[in-house]
Amino acid sequence: MKLKPLADRVVIKMVEAEETTKSGIILTSAAQEKPQVAEVVAVGPGGNVDGKDITMYVKAGNRVITSKYSGTEVKIDGEEYIIVRQGDILAIVE
Repeated sequence: MKLKPLADRVVIKMVEAEETTKSGIILTSAAQEKPQVAEVVAVGPGGNVDGKDITMYVKAGNRVITSKYSGTEVKIDGEEYIIVRQGDILAIVE
């Protein structure tokens, strides 16, 4: 199954959180922070949303930083994705 977002929506997949710190300490799943870095899977066409013209600045394959706890989580074919508005994306990681 393939997701095709509408309007200014973006489908992202979260990148796995680090399991060890820089000093080598192994973190349990409860101690890990919720990851904010994600990979863009699909991008909507943009266009006129709520009376405003929206230009899409992200593209599939970009790594981005999103707002914590933003978007709608969906599970398709055993994979977890999050659908967010482009406005919930804070930065593109280069």
